[in-house]
Amino acid sequence: MIKWVWRRVRVRKTRRKASAVTKRDYEMMKESARALVHSRLEFFNTHYKFAYKKVFIKNTTTRWGSCSSHGNLNFNYKIVKLPPELADYLIVHEMCHLREMNHGSRFWALVSETIPNYELLNKQLKKIPLSS
Repeated sequence: MIKWVWRRVRVRKTRRKASAVTKRDYEMMKESARALVHSRLEFFNTHYKFAYKKVFIKNTTTRWGSCSSHGNLNFNYKIVKLPPELADYLIVHEMCHLREMNHGSRFWALVSETIPNYELLNKQLKKIPLSS
């Protein structure tokens, strides 16, 4: 009698190498993205008065932005390609994570203080692919 043994096979994801075009775009737009983010952070921080440490401009493939528990803010360099209202929403969203590190009701109340139509902008941002 033959006994079958089923094994779970682990599939390892491989990272795609960034194309030369993507690297060139990143190098060209990184500093303009940094200038945009810093100016808008300064503008919105007149309202919020949050303390943050560093701002990083990255070439991420899955996230528009993030906020670390150490108070660092990270943004994708493609933020400069977004319409101004979406870029502002993204910056305020990550800035509000400095106070609330979740997406609870208090977090959304903070976002709505300066971006009252955040729900519409959130839906629009989710429709824009990072890979393009």
